Amino acid sequence: MGQIAFVFSGQGAQYSGMGQSLSHASPAAHAVFEAVDAIRPGTSQQCFTGSKEDLSITSNTQPCMFAVELAAARALEEAGILPVRVAGFSLGEIAALTYSGAVSLEDGFRLVCRRGEFMQQAAEAADTGMIAVLKLDNETVEALCSQQPEVYPVNYNCPGQVTVAGLKSSLAALKDAVKAAGGRAVPLAVSGGFHSPFMEPAARQLEQVLSGMEIAAPRIPLYSNYTAKLYAGDYRMLLRQQVCHPVRWQAIVEDMIRQGIDTFIEVGPGKTLCGLIAKIDPAVRVWNVENAESLQAVINEVKSEC
Repeated sequence: MGQIAFVFSGQGAQYSGMGQSLSHASPAAHAVFEAVDAIRPGTSQQCFTGSKEDLSITSNTQPCMFAVELAAARALEEAGILPVRVAGFSLGEIAALTYSGAVSLEDGFRLVCRRGEFMQQAAEAADTGMIAVLKLDNETVEALCSQQPEVYPVNYNCPGQVTVAGLKSSLAALKDAVKAAGGRAVPLAVSGGFHSPFMEPAARQLEQVLSGMEIAAPRIPLYSNYTAKLYAGDYRMLLRQQVCHPVRWQAIVEDMIRQGIDTFIEVGPGKTLCGLIAKIDPAVRVWNVENAESLQAVINEVKSEC
């Protein structure tokens, strides 16, 4: 068995019923749901039975995704499967921060709740959206964005895939430019232009919350979306800047691989990160844990190699 990293999902993969079978299968996962319900009553039921519409509201999505991600990670730990490095995509960074021991579960959950609220407010303040640009290199996407007013590359996902945020009026023109350049533009079902300068008001509000939080050194090496490097220096600044700056996911994964990671376990709903990682390096193993069935499958895989 090689070296394992846990990667924590971002927004967009949520669905009604997520985490329910995990809660039934794992006492450690169940304890996470009990803890978040004590702070934000009804969170577990929102995960288990919430409508698609409710779960798509950012202020609901982020607390619910956090709960399922941390529950999946704790269930793996309960089974004796531990990572040597962790990273999270966007909101997943808060779950990774919590799992790393840098903040308590309670503080991490309160932080992600406020983050979701602030980002929702910022999204409602401007008519913005996001699109995924496919089949073009990063430099071409950056050049095309620079030709449109208030359009920004915000998620560097994998080779040939960059997510862009901006004014909806400008994104319409960008789609035509992408097509003319030989690429493809796919609109994303999100409520705002996340990880762009449009989120600066949310970052300022989050800064106030972070100023009163205790943040310790992570007990497991943890990557920052903002720097694509391990946490170092001012942790509060890293978390603040992450909200209004690009997620450098490809660079994070590439560094993990250089450091010897050959097995990635995505914890949380969906397999989005598994797909991105497989495109970055098809030679590594990618597994996901989002329910009781996938949890047991990964446990069996690990045991078979020990």
